[in-house]
Amino acid sequence: MKVVIQRVSNANVVVDKKIVGEIEKGLVVLLGISNEDTESTVEQMVNKISKLRIFSDENDKMNLSIKDIGGKMLIISQFTLYANCKSGNRPSFSDAGNPEHANKLYEYFISEVHREQIGVEHGIFGADMKVTLTNDGPVTIVLEA
Repeated sequence: MKVVIQRVSNANVVVDKKIVGEIEKGLVVLLGISNEDTESTVEQMVNKISKLRIFSDENDKMNLSIKDIGGKMLIISQFTLYANCKSGNRPSFSDAGNPEHANKLYEYFISEVHREQIGVEHGIFGADMKVTLTNDGPVTIVLEA
């Protein structure tokens, strides 16, 4: 599993010219899933993200989690995180999870964020999505499991 997290002041995702997910202060989570990932991988990653202290406290130190600030997550499926560009100029995505497996774990990821009592919005798996965000900081973190 590969995840890119961006701390945002606002973000939305559009499919077919309609906003399907929108948040104010929180995290945009770009989620890449491989065939080796399991529900356990999802649980570990959601646990890690929900506890990351990447929001500023009253002293402007990154010391607060998304739960501490009452923020939301906007989760976007992103198989292109598994792009392999080592040979040639056209990326290979053979390391990305097959769509059935990846969609199952994407949906499980969303449900695990709900279970953590964090507000969640999301895109549509496999859709052509337009993501707009205002990166706060900017703070961008890459996690891999």
